[in-house]
Amino acid sequence: MSFDTDAFISYAHLDNVELIEGHKGWVANLHRALEVRVGQLLGKKPHIWRDPKLTGNDVIAETLIDRLQRVAALVSVVSPRYVRSEWARRELSEFSKAAEQQGGVSWHKKARIFKVMKTPVPPEMHPPELQALLGYEFFTVHPETGRIRELDEVFGPDAQRDFWIKLDDLAHDICCLLEMVEGSPSPDAERATAVVFLAETTSDLREQREVIKRDMEQHGHTVLPASALPLVASALKAAIREDLARCEMSIHLVGKNYSLVPEGGVESLVETQNELAIERCEGGGFSRLLWIPSGLDVQDERQRKVVDQLRMDPRIHEGSDLLETALEDLRTVYQERLNRRAPEAKPVELTTTPAMAGRGLVYLIYDRRDADVMSPWMEFLFKQGFEVVRPVFEGDEAEVREYHEENLRSCDGALILYGGTGECWLRRKLRELQKSPGYGRTKPVPVVAISVIPPKTVEKESLRTHDAIVISQTDGFSPDPLQAFISRLTGK
Repeated sequence: MSFDTDAFISYAHLDNVELIEGHKGWVANLHRALEVRVGQLLGKKPHIWRDPKLTGNDVIAETLIDRLQRVAALVSVVSPRYVRSEWARRELSEFSKAAEQQGGVSWHKKARIFKVMKTPVPPEMHPPELQALLGYEFFTVHPETGRIRELDEVFGPDAQRDFWIKLDDLAHDICCLLEMVEGSPSPDAERATAVVFLAETTSDLREQREVIKRDMEQHGHTVLPASALPLVASALKAAIREDLARCEMSIHLVGKNYSLVPEGGVESLVETQNELAIERCEGGGFSRLLWIPSGLDVQDERQRKVVDQLRMDPRIHEGSDLLETALEDLRTVYQERLNRRAPEAKPVELTTTPAMAGRGLVYLIYDRRDADVMSPWMEFLFKQGFEVVRPVFEGDEAEVREYHEENLRSCDGALILYGGTGECWLRRKLRELQKSPGYGRTKPVPVVAISVIPPKTVEKESLRTHDAIVISQTDGFSPDPLQAFISRLTGK
């Protein structure tokens, strides 16, 4: 089916008022970022449109209704103002009517409406067309105060980085839908090798779940649930069973908080998903992974009982595992399992690896203060078959920055040497790698590792991050600790 417009952004105009005079509004920034990233993924400039002029007092024009009938996807920017806007609800309604006449609001089980959560709104206040959609949360919630902060560059570099991460997820999904609509399978669809049930978890592990979801989708796997789960126990169980029947693996993240109990149920959502996954295991061809963060401190007595029961559950058998480790260890386990089971995978010849065959590029990042000690790491990577690029510190400032951004765009992996600098420098480099899609990167996100090298400091000993593999080499260079990084790069 042919459409004039790839995506239409529906929003409340109050949400596009600039927070700082002279800066673009939030929706305008979203619009521009989507055009750039979707265009990079599609290989051509997309037609993404929003109405920058009309206000909530205007009467929706017949021309706009006609135009909505020729739109492939609708992006709804949800906020308190949006759900109260008659104008926004009319846009949703008109798009949905047109979509039903064109084969449905879902296309091959992918929704043509994308719910962008700019600000949290209670689910019961969402328009009916949006209630079943999972949505993309462009905000953070402080774990202690509960204060909401939108992902906007005015709130600092961390918020800007998180904005680009969420934006990249949204752009990939829009791109996948557009390619399906146009009749050509997307690269993600072509390389999909597994369907995995990634169980819903509690708010304290939301970030870790997003990391895993992003990692799996970037490797071509399909992640379920694809829509919001029902809140009534009977409907919830039916929906989970339906999803699990399509899957060959489930992953369950168990944190310190006790999850909600669905209406009419007696077990929490976390327990319900686990029990139904055990039921699915009995049918064969299915494995289950449970993960508890190492050192988890559970204060809630109800959740402490759940965690203790999982630790003692005799139904952990072959094909099912309970891990109490770092998140990176969980990622290693599920990647190994999914790589092992891929029927189309071809054996790798002893003389090469996937990265070596493509002359994989590793960006060795270090500060000028560590330039005299970086040679062993560079030599090691080169002997592994990688092309190695490194920073430059001399020359025109603009050229140096352009060279750095080109390396961020093109590298397959990045190894950061954390030596004579402070943690602020390290975090800045991690943010730059996270923002690489904004520099024009079209490859999957690079494999990132941090080698913690001399001198030893208390700051280094306490380093923890979900954004990279942390490798301790505070006694000097050693090849063995780097093998986890090499394995991720080569897929072995």
